[in-house]
Amino acid sequence: MSDIRVRFAPSPTGNLHVGSARTAIFNWLFARANGGAFILRIEDTDTTRSKDEYTRSILDGLRWLGMDWDEGPEAGGDLGPYFQAQRLHLYSEAAEKLVAEGKAYRCFCSTERLDALRNQQQAAGLQTRYDALCRGVSPEEARRRKEHGEKYVIRLKIDTNQIVEWDDLCKGRILITTELLDDLVLVKSGGFPMYNFAVVVDDTGMKISHVIRGEDHISNTPKQILTYRALGFPQPAFGHIPMILGTDRSKLSKRHGVTNVIDYEKAGFLPEAFFNFLTLLGWSPPDEQEIHTRGELVSLFSLDRVVSHAAIFDIEKLKWMNLQYIKALPAEELFARCEPFLRSMDGYPGQYTPEELLELVGLFRERMNVLTEITDRASYFFKDPDSYDEKGLKNALKTPDLEAVMNELATDLEQLSAFTHDAVDGVVRRLAERRCVGAGKVIHPARLSVSGRSDGPGLFEMMNVLGRERCVRRIKKFLEKRLWSR
Repeated sequence: MSDIRVRFAPSPTGNLHVGSARTAIFNWLFARANGGAFILRIEDTDTTRSKDEYTRSILDGLRWLGMDWDEGPEAGGDLGPYFQAQRLHLYSEAAEKLVAEGKAYRCFCSTERLDALRNQQQAAGLQTRYDALCRGVSPEEARRRKEHGEKYVIRLKIDTNQIVEWDDLCKGRILITTELLDDLVLVKSGGFPMYNFAVVVDDTGMKISHVIRGEDHISNTPKQILTYRALGFPQPAFGHIPMILGTDRSKLSKRHGVTNVIDYEKAGFLPEAFFNFLTLLGWSPPDEQEIHTRGELVSLFSLDRVVSHAAIFDIEKLKWMNLQYIKALPAEELFARCEPFLRSMDGYPGQYTPEELLELVGLFRERMNVLTEITDRASYFFKDPDSYDEKGLKNALKTPDLEAVMNELATDLEQLSAFTHDAVDGVVRRLAERRCVGAGKVIHPARLSVSGRSDGPGLFEMMNVLGRERCVRRIKKFLEKRLWSR
């Protein structure tokens, strides 16, 4: 492997979010495109909200998307632990090193004092910031107060006249002054590290070469660069990718629909389609095509093609892309993907043979945006219709002498020597000729009687799968209802 090492570091305070998944994909693609390593780190220092079930959900979501990791939970590695809660001693050592070097100090200011200071600054129209009072506490006094059990945080000394700049891999040159920064809290009073401190220690310890993350982290980058400088650690390259917005151009949230990856799996989206879709949120392939295999995306991916504007999460576009992937699946694979949803249906699998079930699912190949639609679209294959689509009924009633036509159809189907697609096609068309009507005058009521619906797959393909016994039984049931005499 090359020296390129990237990381995805989610917090297990919820399921894998769409935005986080897109960040993971960009990191994974960058690592795979450059022969580097993709590291998974779990940032679980928020002990009140972090849960093992969310860690498992995140790992399962990444696996569903087809991503593996070279180091991290379950994979191991030489630079772990890969859970922040198991690395507290490393943060403590780094913080104490900064204190010993005079680059950081213990701050004993109470919450009450800090609140009062903030209120005073706000009332005066000033920028709220810590006034560095405890910088004046001598190391000896700080040591004494610590030994007496007085609570404190550790702060990094920040000079307000510094300039922090870096060549962002996605945004270009970024320059920020420190005049609005105060002395950063590195470690909280309970001993847990602040985010910007922990990631510097972790990224250095895990030899991360490139930090690729959302542009909402740009404000964190100067704080982290200052921490790298204080610790004397080498600074990684930074790349900030655009935010994902809803179609109303506001931050993606639940009001735009589901935001957790696991919900898209449950909704019947194909992982390869979802992976492809997320990759195109903020990145433009050089060939301008939209459908790519995973291997193609790896070979095409580069950070210089990350766009500068926000990406729009369009669920309709995702459904279209999912349909393209569904249509491309081999018959056996399509059935295997649909089968978990089919199992939830009343009457499944009925008396169908495996070959018939394979053909049944294939009827809906081009009619499903998501796999879950199979449960509604194919329901009549497993249960006789007990109601009839109003639109279809209105259309069927236009057939002259409908009752006689349907009786003849049932009789003709019973007398067929072989119940096949072509044989049923011939029966319907000959009946239409005898009745001197267009074939549609037979096809529409036939479809309605056997399925209860006015739309669906081709009638003859549908009836071929349903079989003679079901079709004849349903036509006779339709006749018994005498809906034309209402």
